[in-house]
Amino acid sequence: MSENSNSKISLLAAIAIGIGGMIGAGIFSILGVVAQAAGSAMWLSFLIGGIIALFSTYSYAKLGAKFPTAGGAVEFLVQGWGLGAMSGGINLFMWIGYIISIALYAQGFSAYCLTFFTTTSSPLLSKCIAAGIVLFFTLVNMLGAGLVGKAELFIVIVKVSILVLFAAVGLFFIHPENLSPSNWNGVEQIFFGAGVLFIGYEGFGLIANAAANMDNPQKNLPKALYLSVLIVIAIYLAVSITVIGNLSINKIHSSGDFALAEAAKPFLGELGFKLIAIAALFSTASAINATLFGAANVCYMIARDGELPKSFARTTWHGATDGLIITTSLVIVFILFFDLAGVTMMGSGTFLLIYAAVNAGHLKILSQTGANKSLVMISLVLCLVLFCILEIYTFKHSPTAVYTMITLLIGSFIVERILRLKRV
Repeated sequence: MSENSNSKISLLAAIAIGIGGMIGAGIFSILGVVAQAAGSAMWLSFLIGGIIALFSTYSYAKLGAKFPTAGGAVEFLVQGWGLGAMSGGINLFMWIGYIISIALYAQGFSAYCLTFFTTTSSPLLSKCIAAGIVLFFTLVNMLGAGLVGKAELFIVIVKVSILVLFAAVGLFFIHPENLSPSNWNGVEQIFFGAGVLFIGYEGFGLIANAAANMDNPQKNLPKALYLSVLIVIAIYLAVSITVIGNLSINKIHSSGDFALAEAAKPFLGELGFKLIAIAALFSTASAINATLFGAANVCYMIARDGELPKSFARTTWHGATDGLIITTSLVIVFILFFDLAGVTMMGSGTFLLIYAAVNAGHLKILSQTGANKSLVMISLVLCLVLFCILEIYTFKHSPTAVYTMITLLIGSFIVERILRLKRV
């Protein structure tokens, strides 16, 4: 989607894109993993992740107000590191991260969708539903940024309303003993939980990709960033406390991808399960919509800067780019032919590394953005510390995920180098 698009995204729509990108499959599918790690301190993991996200939000707000483009972090990396190997490799890595994230969101959508029809679904049917929802939102993105924003606003209102209802009612039924500090796990496990669920916060960066399509981005972009992250932190805290208060840690873990829906059963019965399943469908759908929008803009900007073939930035039907079509095609390849469960754990690590790179680049251009050096430095350190904790813990339990992320990171720099040599 080019920067010349005439469609405009309102402040509310931009906030919706941020919330849509954050409250996706994560809150519905990783609660079991986080609960097993942090115990009843799961809510604290959500709070830690939110605080770290807020520091990066400050950096993004300053950068986005100074460089309001469709590329978001792509432009930030270029401005900070220059148009070279560092920015090029990280940008390609970020694009791959978005592709994997969309595939994971689509898989989450399919899993909850099938709960309405069958208890024993076939893998083929699941993959077809996942591919179908990606194709649907690709069409929405083709119709312009304005429609993306309006669709996101509607979807977010529905899913946030359901989650708020779940938390508001569920808080009256919690068992206080479930929240006792005696059930907390160690500090390392709590921070690991924060690292795993950071993928539930990384979507705020998608707002920066909408800057080129926003009215008065210098004013509205920071507002949208801060408000969306604060709203999501509040929702995550309320939801996580409700889940812990209504289910034992063992029950949360055994419920797998449906822990949040299971937590609604004690006080809302089977209707509660279905209600949360509906919220999950809207959540994963909005995450697909918002992330496709961001990924297409990232692809466009990378190609414009010569870090992907120029054809990726070519505008086709109704202002959509070939980059959007290629992104969708790669997402569907991941859905159809890869075991997505094997790379889920690397999602948070990928974006923690990207945010660290953005913050490090920001330190080089503080004079242009007027940002506070100490706040940007704290953001950089927090991202790196959480990244290290996450990778060490992940390596102990799922070394394949770490190897996969390292391979993709190295591969991104190799591809960038090959493309750079071809341009010489």
